[in-house]
Amino acid sequence: MILFSILSPLENAVLWLLKEFHKIGLPWAWAIVATTVVVRIILVPLTVRQIHSMQSMQKHAPEMKEIQRKYKGDRQKMNEELMKFYRENNINPAASCLPLVAQFPVFIALYLVLRHFTKHVPAGADLSWLHVVPDISARADSHWSGYLLLVIYAGSQILSTYFMSATMDKAQRAIMMVVPLIFITVIARFPAGLVLYWVTTNLWTVGQGLITRRLMPKTPAPAWPRRAQAPAKKPEPEPAKAPQPAKAAVAPPRRVKRRKKGGSRR
Repeated sequence: MILFSILSPLENAVLWLLKEFHKIGLPWAWAIVATTVVVRIILVPLTVRQIHSMQSMQKHAPEMKEIQRKYKGDRQKMNEELMKFYRENNINPAASCLPLVAQFPVFIALYLVLRHFTKHVPAGADLSWLHVVPDISARADSHWSGYLLLVIYAGSQILSTYFMSATMDKAQRAIMMVVPLIFITVIARFPAGLVLYWVTTNLWTVGQGLITRRLMPKTPAPAWPRRAQAPAKKPEPEPAKAPQPAKAAVAPPRRVKRRKKGGSRR
């Protein structure tokens, strides 16, 4: 196929990286884990853009919801206003998907490597993982340990989706967590090493989310325009009391000296 021929250089690069890790003493399964870590390190610039985009989306979420509410009856107008809002505030909603999209070619290249992995490794090579998964190049549903690996994948996928969908509403978040579980029946047909790759990248995303929440400053809540409150009424001054006339001074009663009978007046 044309896609496989285009990815041939990337397939060769992934195979070379696996062999180099194996040369330094890593088993083949752990070489897949190390390769996953290298891929995620290379994607750190995209991851930083993803984090900034998520923070910006979270910061402006109330304003975007207001636009959606205002134009809910006209979807075309709503999309135009949202795109205008994105440009004015330097928001790239697609940035949150960049690391996932960038990993997809690596995922396909690793699948191509594992599909004929026994041709690239010596006969009798140890292809187990933790002595639980016997063969990382075999289908995940070919052994009971593969189902255990799928359970780990499901748990790690839910956790990584939890950190990746912080700016989504509850309905979208629930869908993003349920959809990976639906694809388990498809993923079970992939080589176990490919599931191991995805488990590793999910755990990286979880650790990245935990570190981001601790180190990155929290986005302040937007200041909503508060309703104008009527100024508090000042207490009305009490009416001035009319001055009361001063009470007239009461003169003390005059003492009248009585005359004594038969005597002179004193």
